[in-house]
Amino acid sequence: MLYYLFEFLDKKWDVPGTGVFQYITFRSGLAVILSLFISTVFGKKIINFLRRQQIGETVRELGLEGQSQKAGTPTMGGLIIIIATLIPVILLAKLDNIYVMLLIVTTLWMGTIGFIDDYIKIFKKDKEGLKGRFKVVGQIGLGLIVGYILYFHPSVTVRTDTGRVNIYAEQTQNTISPSPVEEKSTATTIPFFKNNEFDYAEILSFLGDNYKDYAWLIFIPIVIFIITAVSNGANLTDGIDGLAAGTSAIAVLTLGIFAFVSGNIIFSNYLNIMYIPNSGEMTVYIAAFAGALVGFLWYNTYPASVFMGDTGSLTIGGIIAVLAIAVRKELLIPILCGVFLAENLSVVLQVTYFKYTKKRTGEGKRIFLMAPLHHHYQKKGYHESKIVARFWIVAIVLSIFSLVSLKLR
Repeated sequence: MLYYLFEFLDKKWDVPGTGVFQYITFRSGLAVILSLFISTVFGKKIINFLRRQQIGETVRELGLEGQSQKAGTPTMGGLIIIIATLIPVILLAKLDNIYVMLLIVTTLWMGTIGFIDDYIKIFKKDKEGLKGRFKVVGQIGLGLIVGYILYFHPSVTVRTDTGRVNIYAEQTQNTISPSPVEEKSTATTIPFFKNNEFDYAEILSFLGDNYKDYAWLIFIPIVIFIITAVSNGANLTDGIDGLAAGTSAIAVLTLGIFAFVSGNIIFSNYLNIMYIPNSGEMTVYIAAFAGALVGFLWYNTYPASVFMGDTGSLTIGGIIAVLAIAVRKELLIPILCGVFLAENLSVVLQVTYFKYTKKRTGEGKRIFLMAPLHHHYQKKGYHESKIVARFWIVAIVLSIFSLVSLKLR
C-alpha cells in the first residue's frame, strides 16, 4: 500500500524523495527491517498470548535427552513468521504483481493447513493431528492453483535465448533483430549445463506439431510434486530447536538472489540466464520472509521459547517450493534444500528397510538409530546445538554451491 501512496506522491505532486520507493532494493531493505522488528518485538507478545492460552507442545516420549523439558513450550509460533512476512509485503510490495499474489496465497493456504493440524493436536488432544491424506489433498490443491496460474496467466512470461541475443545486439548497436522475445513457456533451468534451458513441453514432442498445447499435462503435476515434497521435507526438518528456521532462512536468501537477477534484464543478460519479467518484485517478499525467519530464530534457538509447529513448517516448505518454481530453479532444490532432502530420505529409507527386513526375517531392522536424520545424531549423543550448527553449515555450503551454478557450467 505504501508503494502506491509514494508512487502517487512522486508522479502527481513530485514530492522529493518519494521516487526511492520505485527501487526494489530499497523496499527490500525496508521489508527486512520491518519484518525483523515485528518478529522480535511483537513475537514476544504472541508467545505470551500462546502461553496464556495454554497452547503448548505435547512431546512424545522418544528417549531423547532433554525431551521432557520441551513439554508445554508454546507452539503455533509459525503465526509469528506469517504475520511478520505479510505485513511488510502488504505495505511495501506491488500487490498487483502476479508472483507476489501467488506467494501471499501460498502463505495463507499452507498456513491454514498447518494451523488446522496444530489445532487438532492441541485442542482435540489428538497427537496425530490432521490426517496425512487431508494434508496431501491441501498440498495438491495448492499445486493445482500455482501450476495453473504459472502456466495460463498472461503476465507469467520468460525471455528466451533469442531475446538475450537481441539485447546484446542493442548494446553493441548491432541491428540484427528488432526487439527481444517474451513468451509463455514451461522452460526451466538445468544447473551446471552449458545449454541449460529445458522445456517440459519437449517431453510431449511425440504428440506432433501442437505438442506445446498440452504442456500443462506435464507442468502442473511437476508443480504438485515439488510443493508436496518440499513442504513435507520442511515439516520433517522441524524437530529440534532452530533447525528448520535456520536452514530455511539460508535457502530463502539464496532464492532471493536468484529472483533479483532473474527479474533484472541487465544481470540476467550478463549471467546468461533466463530473464523473467516482473519476477524481481518477489525480492521484496523474500526479504520480508527472510527477516521473519531470522527474527523467529531469536526465540526458537536452543532452548526454544516457542516452536513453529506445522503452522510454520508447512508454510515455509510451500513458500520455498513456489519461489523455486517461479524463478525456474526447481531442479536446484535437491542441492539448495539438501537438508530437507536428507531428512525426507532418512524417513523413507528407515521405513522401507524396516518393512522389508520384517517381511524377510520376521524382525524389522533399522538403518538409522532414529529417523528423521537429526534424531539419529541425537541418539548418538550429540547436543542439539551442535547438530543444528553443523546442519546450518551444510546448508550454507549447499547454498553457495547453488549460487555457483549461475556461472559454472
